[in-house]
Amino acid sequence: MLALALLAAAATVAPPMVVVDQQAVMRREPVPHGAIGMSTAYRISDVAPGRTMEFRRRVLDVGAAIGAHVIDHDEVYYVLAGEGEVLSDGKTAVLKPGMAAYLYKGANVGITQRGKVPLDLIVSYPLAAKKP
Repeated sequence: MLALALLAAAATVAPPMVVVDQQAVMRREPVPHGAIGMSTAYRISDVAPGRTMEFRRRVLDVGAAIGAHVIDHDEVYYVLAGEGEVLSDGKTAVLKPGMAAYLYKGANVGITQRGKVPLDLIVSYPLAAKKP
């Protein structure tokens, strides 16, 4: 009985951390959801085995936008640098460095780079639960 309990406990122990150098996961690509311009994507969480969330940095070039799309999870856009205009179900708001937009499941959302400086964002959301 003790052996089964130890095996169950070992199966639930978290794996060791994963440390990611953003330069190792950086790539140039069109902006998602409409390919409105180009961006530099840092796919930070992609290298974490068994992950349950998405965590990415994305730098939108001047004039670029993540096009409007309906999300199937809550999502956060956090601005590191530059300025953007976020859209959620027809409402817009300006986001500047240090500001975040918490967006809700089912909303039609997007964000557009504004001004002369690229928009540097963190985008994070939970991944859909894997089906057994």
